[in-house]
Amino acid sequence: MELIIFIGLQASGKSTFYRTHLADTHEYVSKDRLFKNKNYSKNEQQVARIIEALQAQRSIIVDNTNPTLEDRAALIDLGRAYGAAIVGYYFEAPAKQCVERNRLREGKARVPDKVIYITASRLTRPTYAEGFDQLYAVEIAGNNEFNVWAWQRTS
Repeated sequence: MELIIFIGLQASGKSTFYRTHLADTHEYVSKDRLFKNKNYSKNEQQVARIIEALQAQRSIIVDNTNPTLEDRAALIDLGRAYGAAIVGYYFEAPAKQCVERNRLREGKARVPDKVIYITASRLTRPTYAEGFDQLYAVEIAGNNEFNVWAWQRTS
């Protein structure tokens, strides 16, 4: 059982990577896909979905930007509490490329350019010291193709 945490800018390929590589084996949660609820915040809804999956021993992916150590720490702690392996996928994509891909989106999927740049200013590369059992780097190679490589542990 795994808790996979996606880390990367908006329009860096996270959701497409999930659909093309992990949808058959992992449940999915994203704050972007949760509905506004006057009784529960999107964060509370997300935590409930993660707990439900982990209690049932099902692997789950958290598809948000998760740019900061603090964002990831709460997820890592939650996964550890249920005995899940904690895996991170860091999506390598310059903000300028994400802005270009974002302009191809329509409706609510498209975010203002400034949001991508704000996230980029907060984005901290993950490390094993945060508590990850495994880390991967991902980059878009084109046509829904991705290059993925294991993150090297450093002493």
